[in-house]
Amino acid sequence: MANTTDGRPSSKVARLIDEYELDGLGAEMEARWTGDGEERMSLRDLAEFFNKRLLERALVDAGLSALESDVESTYENLTGDDISTGVRTDTVNRLERNGIDVDSLDTDFVTYQAIRSYLKEWRGAEYQGLSDDEKIEKDLESIQRLLTRTLSVTDQRIEKLRDTGRIDIEDFEVFLDAQVLCQSCGSQYAVAEFFEQGGCECQQD
Repeated sequence: MANTTDGRPSSKVARLIDEYELDGLGAEMEARWTGDGEERMSLRDLAEFFNKRLLERALVDAGLSALESDVESTYENLTGDDISTGVRTDTVNRLERNGIDVDSLDTDFVTYQAIRSYLKEWRGAEYQGLSDDEKIEKDLESIQRLLTRTLSVTDQRIEKLRDTGRIDIEDFEVFLDAQVLCQSCGSQYAVAEFFEQGGCECQQD
């Protein structure tokens, strides 16, 4: 791979950011890839995100609507696997009538490998994922929140049915406990215990 004058490898993504005048997009993609939580995006998602930004700029330059919904639908019509030939052809013809070179735009669309090379080799970014313990703790918290929500909803529904005379009960208490059954040895664990000990004991001996 050829290098740039500053020693970094050449990058299709970097070149397109410059050509399409998408200042700040590189930093935004790096932040989305290396961040945590719901804002984080995978490399495949980032490739689609990047391609839609290219399409958006092409639509703007052609004087067409670049609302998010228009960009989404146009991109899907151009790249979607389930799009009919007629719909794709109509979309291409509409864009070309407005001066957009669809073949050139399609050539500019990048893959997730190009995004990965840009982020890691050109920008020097690195995604530091959660440690094993952090991942287990995070997933356990998610499960416990879902169980608590299910318990609350069940309790509320029973109260409403009781108060409207649809079921007969006075005082009650709802119990909810997710269990994990190991089909190899027959051992059964509460989810928290299963996570905390790192799986079934029969696999650790």
